This record gives sequence, structure tokens and C-alpha cells, in this order.
Amino acid sequence: MSRKENNTAGILAGLLAGAAAGVILGMLYAPEEGKETRKKIKNKANDLKEEAKNKYGEVSEKVKDQYGNISSTFKETANNVAHTVKDGYDKYKDQIVSKTTDIVKDVETGLNDLKR
Repeated sequence: MSRKENNTAGILAGLLAGAAAGVILGMLYAPEEGKETRKKIKNKANDLKEEAKNKYGEVSEKVKDQYGNISSTFKETANNVAHTVKDGYDKYKDQIVSKTTDIVKDVETGLNDLKR
């Protein structure tokens, strides 16, 4: 995950924690019956839990997308490098075979001249 995504996740977690703390403190100091306050806290906690799940899902999807993009780019680059290396190998192999053939012909010609 990139630094920007780490910072975003950290900020998001801080905001959610701050919101939860604010809600809980507000409810605890509200002039209501304890049972009602506990019910509100439980409901708000469930809401925050759902919100956190949704945000986690969004961040998770972004990470998966980035991984897919990076993976595709890496595969494409690796294929390009492999083709470039193969093309270079084929080019130089053909040149070496051609030069070797020329040398063999020259040696054969030299040997034939010596035999005469």
C-alpha cells in the first residue's frame, strides 16, 4: 500500500475513533435513563461497525485494483524484456553462425590451396 493510502486509512481510523468517543461521551452525560443510554450506545456502535466494514471494503477494493494494475504492468514489462533479450540473442546468434560459416569456408579454401 502506498504512503498516501496509509495516511488515508490512518486519518479514516482516527475520524471513526473520534466520532465514536464523542458519541459515547455525549450519551453518557445526557440526562437519560441508563438502559436507554446503553441502547443508544449499542446502536451507535453497530452503526460505526457497519461504516468501518464499508470503508474497509472500499480500501480493500482499491488495494486489489492497485495490485492488479501493478501485476499487469510487471507482467507486460517482463514480457517486453524477454522478447528484447530473445530478439538480441537471435540477432547475434545469426551473426555468429554467419561469421563461423565464413571462417570455415576460408579454412577449407586455405587447406585446399595447401593440398595443390
